[in-house]
Amino acid sequence: MAERSSFVVVANRLPVDEVTTPDGERQWRTSPGGLVTALHPVLTEHGGTWIGWAGGTGEAPDPFELEGIRIHPVPLSAEELERYYEGQSNATIWPLYHDAVETPVYKRRWRETYRLVNQRFAEAAAKVADDGATVWVQDYQLQLVPAMLRELRPDLKIGFFLHIPFPPIELFMQMPFRAEVLRGLLGSDLVGFQQRLAAQNFVRLARHLLGLRYEGQSIQVDGRKVKAGAFPISIDTKEMERLAADPKVQARAKEIRAELGDPKTIILGVDRLDYTKGIELRLKAFRELLADGKLKVGDAVMVQVATPSRERVEHYQTLRVKVEREVGRINGEFGRVGVPAVHYLHQSYSKQELAAMYVAADVMMVTPLRDGMNLVAKEYVACRADTGGALVLSEFAGAATELRQSFLCNPHDPDGVKDALLRAVGTEPAELKRRMRVMQRHLRTHDVAQWAQTFLEALEVAAEGREPAPQST
Repeated sequence: MAERSSFVVVANRLPVDEVTTPDGERQWRTSPGGLVTALHPVLTEHGGTWIGWAGGTGEAPDPFELEGIRIHPVPLSAEELERYYEGQSNATIWPLYHDAVETPVYKRRWRETYRLVNQRFAEAAAKVADDGATVWVQDYQLQLVPAMLRELRPDLKIGFFLHIPFPPIELFMQMPFRAEVLRGLLGSDLVGFQQRLAAQNFVRLARHLLGLRYEGQSIQVDGRKVKAGAFPISIDTKEMERLAADPKVQARAKEIRAELGDPKTIILGVDRLDYTKGIELRLKAFRELLADGKLKVGDAVMVQVATPSRERVEHYQTLRVKVEREVGRINGEFGRVGVPAVHYLHQSYSKQELAAMYVAADVMMVTPLRDGMNLVAKEYVACRADTGGALVLSEFAGAATELRQSFLCNPHDPDGVKDALLRAVGTEPAELKRRMRVMQRHLRTHDVAQWAQTFLEALEVAAEGREPAPQST
């Protein structure tokens, strides 16, 4: 029998990557994202287990321990990866939850596989969780897990956190197995969202779709209370500040400016290549400002990093073609020999290189059409030290409710985006420094560790006084 843990994280991916050493040996190393940074202390303190997919298809490796965390891999076949992950998760749920920016695709076989894979994750959690353990389920790929897990293990404290937006009732109602998804989430004691409005959408949906009573943010279901709340996720602020201050990163930032021809203004975009991120609209706004003569090539240069993403999903292939066509058009019309207007980089970069780009950039453009949070915006702010810089931020990114001193814009309005960009470029340095300092103060007191602690404390409170249902046989 597997060793049991009092704290279990269930996420689509494990926080590890398989690497091959120079002498051909296969090893695991941690892939430090914000989530693992936040949860690492809690996992090590409680001998915690992380359940997730290890990448690849076929049989999963045996459970193992790495840096004080027990790692419990869950297998996915090639067909399951296609249907549960690329299909139901990323071609159905992702677009629907992002305001249907692209039309969601609904397929019965995708839903069936999503159900099957969620059951596998729930069973893995039921197996490794100790009596009365805390289980924290993460994100849209695993929305059925809480209810499935509660049926298997009614003794557990179950939390769920959705990292992406949660749609309004009229959009959610399109989902063919909408009641099952909602009941899946209601298996939790606490359901966390990035925004207060998302939590309100969820509570109202429970009333509208299942006729459940609620009071404030508490929903009555099966004789127990399910709490909903907003817990805006953040970054490891200290780590980003430390990285940006590193002399190597500072030197690389100067090098980047020199490589770009030491322009007056470097405008930076860093996004996954995703249709929700508004990359194409941002490029068009830049093109129009060049055409209007409001910005000049040589004085201003745009660097757009578009990290490869979900390349087998059709929407993403189409987007790549559109973005690259727009970059070509801008450089064709406004570039000069050796002086492109836009540097487009379709590749992944290390944290150090990204930090150097943040340090080098005068203006950061984060203009998603819809985003749960957007941590890039927070990373840029944390990297700026006392050097000013300007953040142009979409009103529809979760980060907009916290980073009020940014230059907010409606990404659907090209004139609004152009106006925000021009204000960011033209604002006095002293005012930019003042704005940046206010946002930095906020991030120092609202970092990713504080986010995890706040959620887990709220989960303890939500689960208190709950009468455990009889153990299922």
